[in-house]
Amino acid sequence: MGAGFSSLADHEKLTSDGSSKPGLEDLSESCIALVLTHLDPTEICKFASVNTTFRQASLTDVVWETKLPENYRILVKNLWDEGSCSYSLTKKEMFARLCRPNHFGTSKNKTFWLEKNRGICVCISWKEMKITGIEDRRYWSHNSSDESRFGTVAFLKQIWWVEVEGNLEFEFPVGKYSLFFRLQLGKNSRKVLGRRICNVEQVHGWNIKPVQFQLSSSNGQLATAQYYLNEPGKWTQYHVGDFVVENSTMPTKLKFSMTQIDCTHTKGGLSLDSVLILPAEI
Repeated sequence: MGAGFSSLADHEKLTSDGSSKPGLEDLSESCIALVLTHLDPTEICKFASVNTTFRQASLTDVVWETKLPENYRILVKNLWDEGSCSYSLTKKEMFARLCRPNHFGTSKNKTFWLEKNRGICVCISWKEMKITGIEDRRYWSHNSSDESRFGTVAFLKQIWWVEVEGNLEFEFPVGKYSLFFRLQLGKNSRKVLGRRICNVEQVHGWNIKPVQFQLSSSNGQLATAQYYLNEPGKWTQYHVGDFVVENSTMPTKLKFSMTQIDCTHTKGGLSLDSVLILPAEI
C-alpha cells in the first residue's frame, strides 16, 4: 500500500497550463494526522511508509490517543510498576505496552491487555481463586501446561463437591463485558508425534447434575448460568454472564463462582485453567 502511494506522490500530474497539481507530499503533517485518527492501528502503520511526512504524522500523540482507552492514565498509573515514568512515554508507546500482557502490580497470576481497538481484556489464573481442597493432593494436582497463559492448570482427580470462588477489582473502560470459566474435561499428557493427547479416563459425574456459575458486581448486577459438562478432550469457555461498566474512573468490583455441591455422587477428571473477561463484542 505504501509503495503505491509513494508512486503517486512521485508522479507529477500537470494541469492544462503546465503547472503541477498538489500531491501527497504537499499535505501538512497536521492534516495527515487528522486523517490517521480515523484508521485502525494496522492501517496507520501501513500509511507510515508513504513518505517522511506520513511517518512523522503517524508518531504523533494526537493519533494514538484516539486508540487508547478513555481511562488509560489510570491503567498506566495504578497497574504498571513503571507507572511513575509513564509521562515520559509517547501515546504510541503506551498503546504498544497496553497491547502486551500486563501483570497486576506484583501478581503474576492476573494479566490484562488491550485488544487493539476492541477494548481491555483480563485473565485470572486458578491460583488467584479460593478452591475447596486445592492443597489436598488426594483431590487436586497442579500440572504444567503449555496451553495455559499462566503455565499451569489445576486438575481435579475426584471429590464430592466442587466450590471455586474468585474476585476482581479493576478500572474497566466504559462498556459491556462477558465473563467465562475456561475448563476442560480430561488431563493433558505429552504430545505424541506432534499431536496433543488428552486422557479422559478419570472423567465422571459431570453429566448427572449441572454446574452452577454466578457473577455479581459492586453496582448490583447479577448473572447466573448452569451447564452440564459434556465435551471431553477440549478446552471450553463457559459463559457465566455479562456486566456493564458506566464509570471508568472507579474500580469495578466483581465476584464469580463455580459450584457443583450435590453430594449424591463424586465427580472428577476436570482441568481448571482460568477466568477470562472480554468486551462483549469479542
